[in-house]
Amino acid sequence: MTAVSTAFSCVLDIGASLGECPLWSIDEQVLYWIDINAPSLNRFDPARGDNAAMPMPESIGCYAFREGGGFVVALRGGIWLCDANGRLERRIVDAPYDTASYRFNDGRCDPQGRFVVGTMNEKRDADGGALYRVERDGSLSRLFGGMTISNGLAWSPDGRTMYHADTPARTVTAFDYAATGAPRGARTFARWTGEGERPDGGTVDSAGHYWAALYGGGKLSQLAADGSLVAEHPLPAMCPTMCAFGGPDLRTLYVTTARQKREAAELARFPQTGGIFAMRVEAPGLREGRVRL
Repeated sequence: MTAVSTAFSCVLDIGASLGECPLWSIDEQVLYWIDINAPSLNRFDPARGDNAAMPMPESIGCYAFREGGGFVVALRGGIWLCDANGRLERRIVDAPYDTASYRFNDGRCDPQGRFVVGTMNEKRDADGGALYRVERDGSLSRLFGGMTISNGLAWSPDGRTMYHADTPARTVTAFDYAATGAPRGARTFARWTGEGERPDGGTVDSAGHYWAALYGGGKLSQLAADGSLVAEHPLPAMCPTMCAFGGPDLRTLYVTTARQKREAAELARFPQTGGIFAMRVEAPGLREGRVRL
């Protein structure tokens, strides 16, 4: 059996302000990710060790791979189609909120090839965030609201369960997910109570484990399909933001981190904060879907 590392190491020491949304391209064998604040979409090649930044004109909350090439990107002002080199082609959806207070946040491709994306209230003074689905005709359907920061979106290996986090509530909720894209039967999947334990981005592996990046907690929580804790995995940065499986066998777990608003003493302890970290794991991840638009 191949030996499995139990510790994260920094594979890209880039000091990102708000690194997020890592997605592995199987075709290219590279990791895409964003810095929300830069703002930029990035292409990291682990084999070469280099990173190419593709600047965006405004905050980028998330993106997804697009069938046929390129991306769907969620910017502050709306959702755009984008080519493989990061050039915006056409805005397909206007932002459904006041851009002075809200922006798009976490999102990804669902099992049926639709872009599902949430919003967040940057002022954190009301639970006005919501989760939306972009339909094949480019229209926007609201799935549900009542959260401050929409996060943690992922699906079980069979696509029948959707996971969603509201970060300030420190809760991940599980839903039954129909082929129509309608989440139903909301139930609490996991809840954290520690001061720094706020579930940010998440992903699911082929064994059905949900991996949650705990912003401020300096670790990932690995949870079984029933929500019970399998393991905790610390890393040398206090604010992991999201994780993704990559590598030729999808058994390398990558994690983005944030450097914004961290105190000098913390950065002295963890100087690679804002970098991308990786470790080998037992169960491989799932292939990321492509949006059909």
